[in-house]
Amino acid sequence: MAGFGLLPEILRAQKAPGFAVNSRPKVIGGALTGDLIGQSAVFWSRCDRPATMLLEFSTRESFQNARRVRGPAALDDIDFAAKLTVQDLPAGQTIFYRLAFEDLTDAGLLSEPVLGSFRTAPPGERDILFAWSGDTVGQGYGIDLSRGGMKTYETIRRLKPDFFVHSGDTIYADKPLPTELKLDDGTVWKNLVTDAKSKVAETISEFRGNHFYNLLDENVRRFHSEVPVFFQWDDHEVLNNWYPGKILDDTRYTEKNVPLLAARSRRAFFECLPIRPHPLERIFRNVPYGPSLELFLLDLRSYRGANSPNRQTEMDSSSAYFGRFQLDELKRALLASKATWKVFCSDMPLGLMVGDGKANFENSSNGDGPALGRELEIAELLQFLKHNRIRNTIWLTADVHHAASVYYDPNKAVFQEFEPFWEFISGPLHAGTFGHPPLDNTFGPETRFLGIPKNMKSDRPPSDGLQFFGTVGIDGHTEELTVTQWNVAGDKLWSITLPPCDNA
Repeated sequence: MAGFGLLPEILRAQKAPGFAVNSRPKVIGGALTGDLIGQSAVFWSRCDRPATMLLEFSTRESFQNARRVRGPAALDDIDFAAKLTVQDLPAGQTIFYRLAFEDLTDAGLLSEPVLGSFRTAPPGERDILFAWSGDTVGQGYGIDLSRGGMKTYETIRRLKPDFFVHSGDTIYADKPLPTELKLDDGTVWKNLVTDAKSKVAETISEFRGNHFYNLLDENVRRFHSEVPVFFQWDDHEVLNNWYPGKILDDTRYTEKNVPLLAARSRRAFFECLPIRPHPLERIFRNVPYGPSLELFLLDLRSYRGANSPNRQTEMDSSSAYFGRFQLDELKRALLASKATWKVFCSDMPLGLMVGDGKANFENSSNGDGPALGRELEIAELLQFLKHNRIRNTIWLTADVHHAASVYYDPNKAVFQEFEPFWEFISGPLHAGTFGHPPLDNTFGPETRFLGIPKNMKSDRPPSDGLQFFGTVGIDGHTEELTVTQWNVAGDKLWSITLPPCDNA
C-alpha cells in the first residue's frame, strides 16, 4: 500500500489487524490537473462517498519537505467530485503530488492515494512543448477494450508535453453509445456503455456522466496523471450545432429548451474538469505561460447569434460569433501581452466552410467573397492585430475531425487588411474522421498539409488509424516555434518552424 504523508498515523491504523480494507473510500477516475495560470493549478478528483480531498505535493519525488493542503468536501450534490486551486507553486519546477480522500462519515478512514506530476510555467527562458487536439468519444465510438481504448491519449503522454489544450467536444452529450457498431472491414466495434451514455444528456447528472465516462479509460487516466489540460468547449458538450436561443425539434429529448440544456452542461463542465472557477462560468480566458507564450482560449459557442446563411452586412446580435464583450476583452489582453508568441486556441476553424443544414453555417465562413456575417468579427480582429503591430500569432483548432495546416495570405484574400498567419487543425482524439471542407477565399486560406486521403469516405472509425493531434514547441533560446502534426501511432506527419519577428 502506498504511503500518504498527510496522515501517516491513519495509515498505520489502517494496517492494524482486523481493519476492513474494502470499507476504505475509493478514488474514481484518477486525478486531473489543469489551468496552470501563473504559479497556480487546479486539481480535480472524485470519490465514491462523502469525503474530504487531501493533497500533498513537493518538488521532490520522495515528497521531502512536502506541502500539505486539506481541500473541499466531495458531496453527493456533484456526484462526489471536488476540485482545489493551489496557489504559489514553485515556478519552472516538476511538481509531484499525492491526492486522497478522507471519509466524512468515518473520520480517519483514508483512500489509497493517486499519484501524479506536472511542470509549472517557467519564470524565464526554457524550451516549451505542448499539444492540442479535440473531439472525444464521437460518432458512437466509445471505449472498446479489445482495441486498446483511447490510444491517442497514450501517444501524447509519451511525448511528455508541458500541457495539453483540449479544443472542444470534450464529450458527445448528444451521441449515446450503441453496444456494437459494425465496421466496413467486417469487424465489430464493441463499446463499454454506462447509463449516462445510453441516452442523450438532459439532466446535470447525465452531463456529468458523459465526463465521467472518459475517465473509465486507462489511457485517459494515465494521461491526466502527467499532463495538465486547458479545456475548451464547442457544440457536443450540449448538442450538435447548438446556439443560444435554439428550440429543439428532436424526439430523443423531453427537454426542448436549448438554453436550459446549455446551462446544465456548462455547470457540469465546471464541476467535472480542472477548469478555474468563475462567478459567471466564463470559459474564454487568456493564459500567460512564461516570457515566450500566451494562450488565448476562445469560446465561439456561448455568445453567437443563431446559425443562419451568415450574410449580414453589419455586426449585430444576429451576426455575433465572439460577441462584443469577448472580442473587446480579447483585444485588451492582446495589447497587454508581453509574450513573444500569441496563440489563439479556437473551438472552430476560420477558413473552412462548416454547414448547418442546406442553407445555414456553423462557423464564420459562408462562401467566397467579402467579409459578411460572422466573418465581420474575424475581419475586425485581424485588422486590429495588423494596425497594432501584434505579430507572432498562430491559430490552433480541431472540430472538423482531421489534421490540416492552412496558410492565410492577404495577397490571395478578398479582405486584405491583415498580416499573413497560420492555422493548424488537428483531431480527432477518439471519434470518427471526416473530410476536408471547402475553403472560403475571404481571408485567403491555402491548405499546405492534409493528413487524410483526399477522397476518403467520411466517418472513418478510430481503428483506421486516422486520429490526430499536434504539438507546438518553442525554443527557449531562439524562441523559434515549431508545429508538428502527429497520428495516433506516433508518426510525425508534417512540421514547420517559424522564426519570431520583431513586434516593434
